[in-house]
Amino acid sequence: MARKDSLSNLRAILVKRRDALRSALAGDLSLLKELRSESPGDVIDAAYDSAQDEISSQLAEVESRELANIENALERMKAGTYGQCEVCGGRIPLARLNALPYATVCIECQRELERSGSAGPGRRGFGEEESGEESVTGELEL
Repeated sequence: MARKDSLSNLRAILVKRRDALRSALAGDLSLLKELRSESPGDVIDAAYDSAQDEISSQLAEVESRELANIENALERMKAGTYGQCEVCGGRIPLARLNALPYATVCIECQRELERSGSAGPGRRGFGEEESGEESVTGELEL
């Protein structure tokens, strides 16, 4: 019963984070549109605005990826497969789910995937990763 309660708490955390990310992304996009509609002052202002747009764009990309992972986790909860490793079919320990609520593989399978150079189900491999993108462990790097 403790696992069921913990999974219920994780669902609440995921829903809260999903809603926060949706709001943040909606705000980021409207802010970018608003900033673009304003005419820049001089060359330095334009360069600064361009750098800020790039940073905002990269953050939005990271947030979008996290949002997709969270929505996937919520779908797995509905399907009854949340907390089940996509590789071995075993249970993902609660400690891992508490640390990374949208984890899709157990730590043992994740280690094996990292050793073999594969990123796992639906994820990028080592050679395809870029700075600021999701790492092989599913954690977000900035």
